Amino acid sequence: MVRKVLIVLLILLVIIQFFRPERNESNDLTYDISKKYEVPAEVNELLKVSCNDCHSNKTEYPWYANVQPVAWWLNEHVVDGKKHLNYSEFTKKPLFVQNHKLEETIEMVEKKEMPLASYTYFGLHPQANLTDEQREMIIDWAKAQMRYLKETYPADSLAFPKRD
Repeated sequence: MVRKVLIVLLILLVIIQFFRPERNESNDLTYDISKKYEVPAEVNELLKVSCNDCHSNKTEYPWYANVQPVAWWLNEHVVDGKKHLNYSEFTKKPLFVQNHKLEETIEMVEKKEMPLASYTYFGLHPQANLTDEQREMIIDWAKAQMRYLKETYPADSLAFPKRD
């Protein structure tokens, strides 16, 4: 009986390998954050290794992303991450959203909620484990971008519109 169950599970495992999610590899940079904001090389590298796999249009997939159901789980992370923040489409958003996303970036990095612990588990992405100094670098950069917005645009364009 146990043998039959194992055979059925093995067959199911083989079958699901043929159902793969679409990969996040467009790398369309038309509205990338770097088109409007200064992103120093050091910060760009930190964003690349710690954020962009889930928060851009270009995910660098590890080898295990070719195995189901792991690929579905990873895809869900990428889709959810891009829903919350997508640096590749950052400048497409209204100014008040851009300002708010920079504010959220600061908050999430300060609270050490990003990168997700599940992204850095088991040493799979060791470069994504940010040191306190690296966190400060990202926070300082995001604050500088918020200052730039405040100095460049009217205050009402940086605040969420009031609902009637």
